[in-house]
Amino acid sequence: MTAAIAASPIVPQPLASAALLNLLIVGEDRALREMCREVASSLGYRGTSAESPEQALRMLDSQDTDLVLLDFKLHGLTGVQALRQIKGARHDVEVVVVTSNSSVDVAVEAMKAGAFDYLSKPFTHEELTVALERAAAHLRLKAENRLLREKLKSKQGFGNIIGRAPEMDKLYRIIAKAAHSMHPVLILGESGTGKEMVARAIHFSGPFRDKPFIPVDCGSLVPTLIESELFGHVKGAFTGAAQAKEGLLAIAEGGTVFLDEVGELPVDLQAKMLRALQEKEIRPVGSTKSVPINVRILAATNRDLQKAVVEGAFRRDLYFRLNVLSVRIPPLRERRQDIPLLATSVLERLSQENRCRYELSDDAMKSLMAYDWPGNVRELENCLQRCCALNSGRLIERLDLPTTITGAPEKFTSNLATEKRIVPLYELEKQAIENAIASLNGDKLMAAKLLGIGKTTLYRKLKEYGAEF
Repeated sequence: MTAAIAASPIVPQPLASAALLNLLIVGEDRALREMCREVASSLGYRGTSAESPEQALRMLDSQDTDLVLLDFKLHGLTGVQALRQIKGARHDVEVVVVTSNSSVDVAVEAMKAGAFDYLSKPFTHEELTVALERAAAHLRLKAENRLLREKLKSKQGFGNIIGRAPEMDKLYRIIAKAAHSMHPVLILGESGTGKEMVARAIHFSGPFRDKPFIPVDCGSLVPTLIESELFGHVKGAFTGAAQAKEGLLAIAEGGTVFLDEVGELPVDLQAKMLRALQEKEIRPVGSTKSVPINVRILAATNRDLQKAVVEGAFRRDLYFRLNVLSVRIPPLRERRQDIPLLATSVLERLSQENRCRYELSDDAMKSLMAYDWPGNVRELENCLQRCCALNSGRLIERLDLPTTITGAPEKFTSNLATEKRIVPLYELEKQAIENAIASLNGDKLMAAKLLGIGKTTLYRKLKEYGAEF
């Protein structure tokens, strides 16, 4: 029995997430290698060993390896030098380093050089098991993300719309039919579901894809300007009309005008829009002559237009004219199985933009899956953009997500939000430590890393607080 591993009564159980994973143990201490191999084998790893970095590099060239357990006690090379050689030869392989130096600086240097995790001697069977389990979960997540990226490259759904839920398959079928028609289409969906993306898919999937596609946000234009934008005006039609302007309905000849938030159209303008659809002609503001148009109208709203019709806020005849074909986009909470695919797509784009590969931990993904996403896909995208902007590493953990998604800790919320008092710093520190450990299901080592303190400091503070974990 080597002194590097302390006695432990824990008997490791085979881990499904480690199935078929290949572990290479590198170190000069034969007893340590054999002990680590036995623990790894009990978890489901296939373990091999090497006495030196040179032998390890040869083995990396000749065999499949997912994880390297690297003892920093080496002759000739420093542990960090060996780590850099291994990562240089196989950048995709994760490395857990074993060091007899408990200094935080050594651990930080190893992490900067590409280590996934580290263990300080002497360590227990439990600590080794936790490290190998964590590595297995990370490797499984990498494999899943890689598979999702390959799926994204081969098929994203319909156009740029992403989703494979049954509700999305129904949406794709309707888009495919609507794309080859000139009938108006009413696109219904909550804010952030991607109504304009669906409109673009309809236009660019049909025979008129080479014609103009012009979006108009009816909710952002002031009522006095919407009519001029859509129908145009003649010179001198109103104050400031120094020259004639062609309307968007005329400019989009043979193409598509997308009326986003059509429910915000003023009632008087709704009558003119109805006439334009029925007669296929428009009259510019200030003109006495009509102009023929050949344009397709796609309209979208997050409002209940049927209710608006009953309340007199939307014309019934225009509603039926726009609703020849109807498309409903399901909210994200109704297709949760698409969240991993959407998240992977967003992170893939952000990784390319920022030249840094971002990934989500299992716990972070579970939090994304559990959240209802009232802002739908747009909220998911904004959430991941925020995480990538604020996160210093490539792995996005659960604690990196906004508290609106993970849920603010009850104790922390009550102290800071409801009590009208100044909270001492030591109490804030205590709450931060306790919340981190609770969020990580009691994993004190990972809590210390995420909090930016050493494990010795963490245990000392827990003892000072009298915390029970």
